[in-house]
Amino acid sequence: MIVVNVREGEIDISGHAGYATYGYDIVCSAVSCLFQNLIASIEALTDDDIEYDIDNGNCRMIYKNLSGVSKTLVDSFFIGICMISREFPDNVRID
Repeated sequence: MIVVNVREGEIDISGHAGYATYGYDIVCSAVSCLFQNLIASIEALTDDDIEYDIDNGNCRMIYKNLSGVSKTLVDSFFIGICMISREFPDNVRID
């Protein structure tokens, strides 16, 4: 189960979806892609300072004072992760 915590100043993702074997798990891939796109978009489109760590089964982004653009990107990430969670409720949980 992937557990996603989105709160003020932090996004924390942990666990594995367990939908399919490693390398073939479309749920893990989708969550990872959304998170990595969020990081890359904030870095490419804003001057906001963020800290992040991406490791096997654990991702975290810490931020302060986001610009309007970054807030919109975080909102977009949250919309996407909610869609995945609704489609795969046995594999992704939002806390």
